[in-house]
Amino acid sequence: MADTTARGALPLTATLLTASVALYMALVALGNITDFGTNQEFVRHVLAMDTTFKDEDLMWRAITNQGVQDAAYVAIIVWETAAALVLVHGTWLWARHDHARARLVSTYGLLMVMLLFGAGFLAIGGEWFAMWQSRDWNGLDAATRVLVLSGVVLLANHLPGTHGGGRDAP
Repeated sequence: MADTTARGALPLTATLLTASVALYMALVALGNITDFGTNQEFVRHVLAMDTTFKDEDLMWRAITNQGVQDAAYVAIIVWETAAALVLVHGTWLWARHDHARARLVSTYGLLMVMLLFGAGFLAIGGEWFAMWQSRDWNGLDAATRVLVLSGVVLLANHLPGTHGGGRDAP
């Protein structure tokens, strides 16, 4: 009986954790769409590097064209929205006990989130555009939290017991 309960708990865990990241991403995308200007300013300042140390060896990287800045911001919102939709679909598959497909779809969605926050915000924003130098426009802590959360959920989704008793059970 304990083994049966454990097998049911892991898919439930994967479902709820995936749903949590899906909800987070949906709220982030919705916030960026409905309050476009707030994070638009964030992206503009990060890309312009106007609150960094202004080291002449780095400032050539700055993007000051507002059209390019806004295009980058729209691309971020599109990526966030797509990731949220993929994760909602993954959650739905987990809830339907279609564990093999749920794991696959959720993996894609979680990797999308990890690429955005890891490669996009930590590496490109943080290092290339020296966001770490800014006291006012520094999102590295928030990006790290989301990257870690997504990584934990990805690991939970791939635990051996997440095959459950669903369609992909041995």
